[in-house]
Amino acid sequence: MSNPLSPAWALHDGAAGHRRQVLALAEALAPAPREWSLHAAAPWGWVAPRRWPGAQAAFGEDFRTALEAPPALALGAGRRAALATRLLGERGSKTVQVLHPRIDTRHWDLVVAPEHDGLTGRNVVTLCGSLNPVDEAWLARARAAFPEFAQLPSPRTLVLLGGPTPAVRFDRGAFEVMASKLEHWLAMGGGSLLVLGSRRTPPKLAALARSYWADTPGLRWFGPEDGANPYEGALAWAERIVVSPDSVNMVSEACATAAPVHVAEPGRATGRVRRYLDALLARGRIQAQGKLPHDAPAEPLRESPRIAAIVRERLLATDLRG
Repeated sequence: MSNPLSPAWALHDGAAGHRRQVLALAEALAPAPREWSLHAAAPWGWVAPRRWPGAQAAFGEDFRTALEAPPALALGAGRRAALATRLLGERGSKTVQVLHPRIDTRHWDLVVAPEHDGLTGRNVVTLCGSLNPVDEAWLARARAAFPEFAQLPSPRTLVLLGGPTPAVRFDRGAFEVMASKLEHWLAMGGGSLLVLGSRRTPPKLAALARSYWADTPGLRWFGPEDGANPYEGALAWAERIVVSPDSVNMVSEACATAAPVHVAEPGRATGRVRRYLDALLARGRIQAQGKLPHDAPAEPLRESPRIAAIVRERLLATDLRG
């Protein structure tokens, strides 16, 4: 909780996806935004972002004191942070809530929500996918931080491996289908594999991935036991990307690069995730993983700068970047 004089605050509940999205937008709008990772006490955390009496005490004494000197702009992601941005809005901050708050959007100046949520309204701004920091400068820094990846055999294929969710049945059978296609790619064209797991990757799938490609050039990373997370470097050096169909965030960040993106069996997804993947298929930004890669040139899909420009135009009388 540094930089108390920052003109912008980025508030989240500690969830990695919420933190990444709100920081991506905040950093596009203001230098060194103040970051708050908030824990909401009962009973307010149970009902957030609904505002019960005494809500100013929901996030502890530090935040309660900070409310006396609100920032020019408060950005939140997730429903608990939505209560915090409501409190700041009552004290004069301009407020932007990222993701559907699940109550009437009139409580914020702007709500930024993915198209696949189906949210509409006078103050709702929609985007394709999720906010992220990936742009040319970000990729250049990542390549500089991981120069060793340049030595891997080409084509360098990045595999972003998630796991099963209520909306997507990505199980061992799905992994086997994806892996068999990758094996065919390697047999036909050679190259290397950078296989990275996520918090949702079951240990059994991680073990399978290690055994499948034990002798394939590249790397396998599934957690701290494999060393520092190479995600940024892998994304920056990838010449093609294969993503499991369970994560909007993983697909969005892959699509923010210039690499072709192949989604393993997108038809496995249901609900909002399926709507998102269908929209990307219709735009031609992703393709279903096939027996051959068909690596067509790709235009990066970068929504964060566009959303930041809308926030500046609609809410900010001056540019907080100085």
